[in-house]
Amino acid sequence: MHVQARCRLRVALTLSLASLLAACSSIGETTRNAMSAITPYKVEVVQGNFVSREQVQALQPGMSRQHVREILGTPLVTSVFHADRWEYVFTIKRQGVQAQSRKLTVFFDGERFVRAEGDEMPSEDEFVATLGKPTGKIKVPELQATEAQLAKFPAAKKAADETATEAPQPQRSYPPLESR
Repeated sequence: MHVQARCRLRVALTLSLASLLAACSSIGETTRNAMSAITPYKVEVVQGNFVSREQVQALQPGMSRQHVREILGTPLVTSVFHADRWEYVFTIKRQGVQAQSRKLTVFFDGERFVRAEGDEMPSEDEFVATLGKPTGKIKVPELQATEAQLAKFPAAKKAADETATEAPQPQRSYPPLESR
């Protein structure tokens, strides 16, 4: 009898589990439809140094490492095993925009710049143009009121007229922020 009770319990658990899984699949479909309408916010990720075409063109053979660092900034990757080169890697990932990735390798002979290799870098203007593209049309409101619109507010017009006829106020003098 004890064995029969265990069998019944196993059958009951199996049927319960099967019914729960069946319920989950129908809820999953509804949930998937609802979740497809909701998109989570994705953080903009910018890593590395942006190097422009103008910066690469400013590099001249024979420049010191310090001079190259002043033009391009601190390299993202320097290696003990490859002390003769610096890696400048730039990536940007934004929601709704294809990820951008660029790499520039700068080679040295001792302390002097020899050459640079890598992706073709955009000019500063080209790069900025890729950043600020609005996704929809922006309606700019008219910022100047007409006489008809101003006539709706007689109190404001009266106050403006009174201000225009008053004598100019003397300029105020404020104490210095720091002691001398």
